[in-house]
Amino acid sequence: MYEIIRPTLPVLVAEEIRRTIIQQNLKPGEKLPAESELAKNLGVGRPTIREALRILEGEKLVRIKFGHGASVMANTAANGSISDYYQREGLLELLGYEIDQLVQEGRQLDPAQTKDRIQQLRTGGSLGDIQSLYGEIEKSLQKDDFPYVEPDAMDEIQKEASHTARFTDANDRKNLPSRLRGALIGRCVGCILGKPVEGWSKDNIEKYLQASDRYPLKKYFPYSPAKVPSKDITLHRSALECTDGNIQYAPRDDDIDYLILNLGLLERHGFRFTTEQVGEEWLRYMPYELVYTAERQAYSNLVKGLRPPITATYHNPFREWIGAQIRADVFGYVAPGNPALAASLAFRDARLSHTKNGLYGEMFVAACIAAALASTNLTDAIEAGLAQVPQRSRLAETVRDVLAWSKKEKSWERAWQRVMEKYGHLNPIHTLNNLAFVLLALLYGESDFRNTVAIAVMCGLDTDCNGATAGSILGSLLGIEAIPKELYEPFHGRVRSALSGQSELSLDEIIARIMKLAFSEKRFEAAKQ
Repeated sequence: MYEIIRPTLPVLVAEEIRRTIIQQNLKPGEKLPAESELAKNLGVGRPTIREALRILEGEKLVRIKFGHGASVMANTAANGSISDYYQREGLLELLGYEIDQLVQEGRQLDPAQTKDRIQQLRTGGSLGDIQSLYGEIEKSLQKDDFPYVEPDAMDEIQKEASHTARFTDANDRKNLPSRLRGALIGRCVGCILGKPVEGWSKDNIEKYLQASDRYPLKKYFPYSPAKVPSKDITLHRSALECTDGNIQYAPRDDDIDYLILNLGLLERHGFRFTTEQVGEEWLRYMPYELVYTAERQAYSNLVKGLRPPITATYHNPFREWIGAQIRADVFGYVAPGNPALAASLAFRDARLSHTKNGLYGEMFVAACIAAALASTNLTDAIEAGLAQVPQRSRLAETVRDVLAWSKKEKSWERAWQRVMEKYGHLNPIHTLNNLAFVLLALLYGESDFRNTVAIAVMCGLDTDCNGATAGSILGSLLGIEAIPKELYEPFHGRVRSALSGQSELSLDEIIARIMKLAFSEKRFEAAKQ
C-alpha cells in the first residue's frame, strides 16, 4: 500500500489568497474581497474560503470580524516594513517547495532539519535571514550515489540521448491536413474533457461519475455540483462551459493559450527563435494572472530584468513541474516526421522556465507528436520521443517504467496503481507522474480516441493537461477521422484564448497557419541544421 500526503483544499486556497495579498501589496487594514467573490474567483465553495481565512488568521496575516469580512492585519509589519513582511511570506513559501525540489535532484540536504530552520525563521527571522538560507541550500552538492544524469545544456542533453529512432522528414500534403486537424481538435477535446475535474483524485472522479450514472467516462462530464463527492473539492470555476450540453466553443485554457502563443512566436521569429524571444512573447501577449507556478516565477523574473536561463532557476522551485510539457504541441505540429527538430524547438521554449525533467517533458512530447504525424505505430512514436531525452534521466526511467508495466498489467487501473506506488509522492502537477498517466492512457486506449482521453482524465491529477496531451498525440497518429464528431461539433469551429488581441479564433485558421509553417522552406532549412 502507499500513502499520498497532499495539502487539503483549504490549505491550497489559503496559499492562493496569501499569494494575492503579497503580490498586490495590500496594506494593513485593507479589506479582502467578500467570501462570495473569493469563492467565485477561486472556484471553491464558501465553506472552503472560510477555512482558508481561518488558516490565515492563525498566521496573523488576516483579521476576521463578524459582519465586516476579512482584512489584512495591522501588525503584520511588526518585524519590519509591510513590504518586508510580504516578501518574507512569499519567500518562505517558495523555500518550502525548493527543499522538495532539491531532494528530488539528489542534493545533499536533510529536508526535516531544513524545514525546522524554516519554521524558526517564520516566527522570528528577517528577510535577510531567509534569503541567506535560500542561497545556502541552493549551493548544496550532488550526492555521490545519485543514479541519474540530467543536464540542462542542449549539447549535453544530445550526448545523453540515444537518437536511435529515425524518421523521414514528412512532406505529405495529402494526409498531413487530416492528422494536424486531428492533433489540434484532439488537444481541445482532451483539455475540455478533463477541465471540470482538474486536480481531482481518481477516486473522486469515479464517485462523481457513478453518482451521475456516467461511469466509465465516455463523453463530457455532466454539470452536477450537488453530486461532487467531497466538501474539500469543487468543479472547476469554468466547468459550466466545459460540460455536457453546455459547450458552445473550445473554452479558454492555458493548455490552448500556449499553443496559440507559440504558433505566433514561430510566425514572427521563424524556426531559429531564441529563448529571449519566447520571454518577449509572454510579456507582450500573456496576462500575468493567467500563468502559474514555474511560468509565473519565470514571468516575474523577466519583469525583474533577469534573462534565460536564470529565469528558470531564480526562486523557481516549480522548474520540473508540468508547465513546459503543456507548451510542446505546436513544435511537433510544425516538424512532422522530424522528432529531433521538434525537440530542439521545444528545448528553446522550455528553458525559459524549466530545468532537467521539466525540459525533457516538453522535448519528449514535441518529438512524440512529430513522429506520430509521420507514423502508423504508437509505440514507434513513443520511442522516438524517448530517443530525444537523456537516457539516464528520471523522465526516461518513467517512460520505460510505463512501457514495461503496460506489458505486465492487464488493466489500466492496475498500471495506475504501479504508477502511484512509485511516483505518487510527487506534487500533483509534476511532469513525471502526469506524463506517466498520458502514456498509460495511450497504451491502454487501444487506439480508440474516446477511450484514450477518458483514461487520461480518469487517472486524476492534472486532468485537463493530460487529456489534452493524450488527445494531441493520438490525433496526430490517427487523424480527424478517428475522433467522434459529437466530441468536437459543439465547438462550432471556435476556440477562445486569453492572449492579447486574440480572444477568439477559428480552428480552421489555426490549422491553416500550422500547415503553412509545416511546409515552409524555412522549416526544411532548419531541419538541415
